[in-house]
Amino acid sequence: MKILLVDDHPVVRQGIRLMLAADPGLEVCAEAINAAAAIDILRKKELAIDLMILDLNLPDQNGFVVLQESIRLRPEIAVLIMSIQPEEHMAVRALKLGAHGYLSKEAAPEELLKAVCTLQRGKKYISPALAEWLALDVSGHRQGLPHERLSDREYQVLCLLSAGKSVSEIAEALSRSPNTISTYRARILRKMGIGTNAGLTQYAIQHALIS
Repeated sequence: MKILLVDDHPVVRQGIRLMLAADPGLEVCAEAINAAAAIDILRKKELAIDLMILDLNLPDQNGFVVLQESIRLRPEIAVLIMSIQPEEHMAVRALKLGAHGYLSKEAAPEELLKAVCTLQRGKKYISPALAEWLALDVSGHRQGLPHERLSDREYQVLCLLSAGKSVSEIAEALSRSPNTISTYRARILRKMGIGTNAGLTQYAIQHALIS
């Protein structure tokens, strides 16, 4: 199984490679340090890739952008999100967008191998902790967090604003007009009940939405 690693931290990529090395049938065939590099690799159709292990906190774009582009460019590739962000905050959004599994970076090495083997068999992977959380969510015994009310685009803008990007920088990155981004910002502030960009940043840090 040929694997693409997408993470901006060399130590993390090295650690994942070492964990995967326990299975001789797994091979890391490419690595990317940001969203742009990952998308460039995905466009190389001659490069065989079976699985992409993807971080969400990338320096240039949110990992969800890479996820959506992978579905458009290479729908045959399985995608395992592996992020520091808590499973209960991001996993449902990731799975709805087309990810095949979600794993916390705090998981044990054997959990990563279990997840990869599950995806290799063509199945989706969720951890036991996430399965329990989903059961609570479906039963209505869980109170949703403010950022869960956001659309995918609003969530993307939230992460960029929280990372200190200006409206004009976000507009350029997302190929939208500054007025459109300002509209998204207003919706985000209203939905989340927060009044300033600084408040958004504080919230994002508190809930591990940005690193």
